[in-house]
Amino acid sequence: MEGLLKLSTLVIVCMLVAAPMASEAAISCGAVTGSLGQCYNYLTRGGFIPRGCCSGVRRLNSMARTTRDRQQACRCIQGAARALGSRLNAGRAARLPGACRVRISYPISARTNCNTVR
Repeated sequence: MEGLLKLSTLVIVCMLVAAPMASEAAISCGAVTGSLGQCYNYLTRGGFIPRGCCSGVRRLNSMARTTRDRQQACRCIQGAARALGSRLNAGRAARLPGACRVRISYPISARTNCNTVR
């Protein structure tokens, strides 16, 4: 139940952060956090990567078709990372796409400039 509350809080924070950008891109922060929701425990506590997490990573990758979509997904991921703060393991987050056999054109990092994502 505690994990569900944290995930719900994370979704709400992401939606508030990205609301002004929502009209610019077809992808929403709700879709991003929904796709990555099953990754929460892995990203914060470690252990194995749930199958549903990798399915969500692949789904998110297929939804982000345009440059605007990819930039928006990047911003949503960064907003979620900020919301998680020190609970997020940055190394696990950076390795997640590769571990799920998904190639993306930018690093998953708090320092990524989402405006340069293509």
